[in-house]
Amino acid sequence: QVRLVESGGGLVQAGDSLKLTCTAIDGTLGRYAVAWFRQPPGKEREFVARMSWDGRRKYYADSVQGRFTISKDNAKNTVALQMNSLKPEDTAVYYCARDRYPSGVMVVAATAVWGQGTQVTVAA
Repeated sequence: QVRLVESGGGLVQAGDSLKLTCTAIDGTLGRYAVAWFRQPPGKEREFVARMSWDGRRKYYADSVQGRFTISKDNAKNTVALQMNSLKPEDTAVYYCARDRYPSGVMVVAATAVWGQGTQVTVAA
């Protein structure tokens, strides 16, 4: 059973950059669509970014477009989220997700494999 483990979260100042990494254990990311979601304090989980299994299609939430970049390294079995120009409203627990089935163009959240989350806090 594949497990996803996020890392790279922390406390930063507004305007700083941070890179989150999600590593697949006992499984692979190579042929799967992947995504990042986040849950701000007191709010529902929300979509951040996603990538099709072949990396050709990437989509971002309007709130992070132009500041965040999703990428996947099949050799390392990781998916990353590079976050630049961070804002206090980016504060959240960030989760990576992998689609349950291969060759998809997007992650189906209801059946996806999820990581445990990593906290990102952006101070004003």
